[in-house]
Amino acid sequence: MRSLLLSVAVVLWCGLAAAQEKAIPKDSTRVAVPGCASDRLFIVDISPEHEMPRTDMKPGRRLRLSGPKKLLAEIKARHGDMIELTGLVRKSDLIEQGVGLAGGRVRIMPGRSPVGGTAGRDSGVSQAVIDVESWRLLNATCPAR
Repeated sequence: MRSLLLSVAVVLWCGLAAAQEKAIPKDSTRVAVPGCASDRLFIVDISPEHEMPRTDMKPGRRLRLSGPKKLLAEIKARHGDMIELTGLVRKSDLIEQGVGLAGGRVRIMPGRSPVGGTAGRDSGVSQAVIDVESWRLLNATCPAR
């Protein structure tokens, strides 16, 4: 009888855990990126725990944070500590724009043609947004920038 109750409890717990996880839209992917947060800006960095990266985002890439206010407040409280974010990012935001030179350290972005003799202010580059689902503290502090 005990084993039956235990197995039912395990099945219910697994079902609840699976139901809480968001479904991934077709145009997005779930990523886990290490880095440093400053208010609603996140700068990708190298993991201090020398784990294999679970994304192709290069160090220095900037992401705008989106998500529940409580979760963003927890992240904001960790200013100065390196954290790892897990969340959803559009697949189109993972592709770096422009042409890479000097081993990819320099990126030349396509310019917009002048309209009416004036150059447009919009560069056509949009900042990637990560819809934060969770975060974890890493064993390091953020480098001074």
